[in-house]
This record gives sequence, structure tokens and C-alpha cells, in this order.
Amino acid sequence: MINKGLMSSKTDEWSTPQSTFDGLDREFHFTLDPCCTRANAKCKKYFTKEDDGLEQCWYDNVVFMNPPYDLEIGKWIEKAYMSSKYGTTVVCLVPARTDTAWWHDYVMKGEIRFIRGRLKFGDAKNNAPFPSAIVIFKK
Repeated sequence: MINKGLMSSKTDEWSTPQSTFDGLDREFHFTLDPCCTRANAKCKKYFTKEDDGLEQCWYDNVVFMNPPYDLEIGKWIEKAYMSSKYGTTVVCLVPARTDTAWWHDYVMKGEIRFIRGRLKFGDAKNNAPFPSAIVIFKK
């Protein structure tokens, strides 16, 4: 059964599975979550939609990013990549959309870890209807 909420524009603020975040946090020791809600922030320092994380400085942080999976995702991936050029490590949880421009323009320049199986985001009853990947941008 497909979770229609994940396929629609009803929300783009699905919470990262805690176990996925915890494993990555043990490896990277995150300090900033730049695109979250107050309720699903994964780091002490975070930016909400109102803060507009795309306009904020990410430097001097180790960033965990689960961007909105809407038409703006390319801007978030570009920001992650460009931030890495200045020394910021950015770890992204993204849908594995290998046919998109943002994937080819930026993701292919990072380290890609494909996730086996399908993740269950937030309080969804079912797993996501798409595969996911972890993308790591480092200087």
C-alpha cells in the first residue's frame, strides 16, 4: 500500500527516522539541522521554515539535512554542495531520484550511500514509496 501523503504536496516536513539519524550522528557528530520544524529538529541548533535555512550561514557546523522533497530540493542540495566547498560537512537524506538535474549537478559530486529497503518517515503508517540515499559533501 502506497502512503499517498508521501506522494502528495500535503506536507514536505517528514521527520527523519530516529535510528537513521542516530547512526549517522555517531559517525559525524552533527551540530546543525537547517530545514526542520521545532517538533522534528534533530540538533540543538536548527532552522525552521520561518528562519529560511537556505538564507542562513551553515559554516563552522557539521550539518544533517533532510530537505523538503518538493520542487525546492535542488536549491537545498546546491546549498549543501556549495557549503562543503567552504569546509562545511553536510550529510543529506534524500530521495534517490537519479534522473533529476539536482542529482547529476550536485549529488554525483558527493559520496553516495544508497539505503537498502524503504524508510518509514515521521508518523507514517507505511514505508516511503521511493528509495532513499545518504549524500555526504565534504571539502
